[in-house]
Amino acid sequence: MRQLEWRRKAYFQRLALGVQANPAITSQDYNFCECGLFHPMTLAFTKMQAGGNDFMVVVGRSLPLPERRRVRAWADRRLGVGFDQLLWVAEPKSGNGMVHYRVFNADGGEAEQCGNGALCIAALVAKRRANGDRILLKSSGGKVEARVLEGGMVSCSLGRPEWRPERVPFLASGQEAPYRLEAAGGERELEALSLGNPHAVLDVPDAAVAEVSLLGASISTHERFPQGCNVGFAEAVDGHRLRLRVYERGAGETPACGTGACAAAVAGIRRGRVRSPVQVEMAGGRLRVEWPGGEAAAWLTGRIDHVFDGNLRL
Repeated sequence: MRQLEWRRKAYFQRLALGVQANPAITSQDYNFCECGLFHPMTLAFTKMQAGGNDFMVVVGRSLPLPERRRVRAWADRRLGVGFDQLLWVAEPKSGNGMVHYRVFNADGGEAEQCGNGALCIAALVAKRRANGDRILLKSSGGKVEARVLEGGMVSCSLGRPEWRPERVPFLASGQEAPYRLEAAGGERELEALSLGNPHAVLDVPDAAVAEVSLLGASISTHERFPQGCNVGFAEAVDGHRLRLRVYERGAGETPACGTGACAAAVAGIRRGRVRSPVQVEMAGGRLRVEWPGGEAAAWLTGRIDHVFDGNLRL
């Protein structure tokens, strides 16, 4: 009993110093040596990707949140695991319960939703279940229904697009299409909407030469987006195809963005530039978006890949 109490004391001292313990274990799982030092266990994770949008996925029960500095260290592509987003997944106690997850960008800040991340989580959870072809997920951005298909494909419903500026959130006197916004020394036209997280979508004649770094950084942190936003630069190729580049909040330009693809597609459908289903082509690959319009949910479909499993010493 005395030894167990000492272990607990050391465990909480470690937390007080800002060194995060393995979220899947308790103080009883630590090894101690006679000199009073202890050696923490490792944190298991899975590296996954969808269209080049890559993730570190951690699954466990009663997971305490990771510290921001630790997320940044893990995201480092030279010294850490390297990823666009960290997916912190709470494994449900019941076998087929709803899966809760949180999303952290590479800079350590938290995001409300991640479309490609939801695809990856659904595929990972499905492998753990006997009947895993339909998965219910939930983040702070809302509920997601996912369906695991053949050939490594997964579909998920990202809910109804939200256009009301106060719900994006976007500061405006009323709903407009498009909005005009001063950014990077000029007036820009854009759509503002939410699919669980805020997006700005700009129509461009040629996505390949769009000023993604300059405009993306300016609009992503613009004061009219109080929570920041992802910024999409969408080129309509034909009635069912878009070329897209996305500057993600807290990550910069990424090879792919699931909610960004949905935002660009539904904005294009709403303005009559494309029709559902829409194939969205990004540097990392292609995603399919289906949205019949109105109050219907937008569905995202893409291929996911399991890259590797690993362990981090904490």
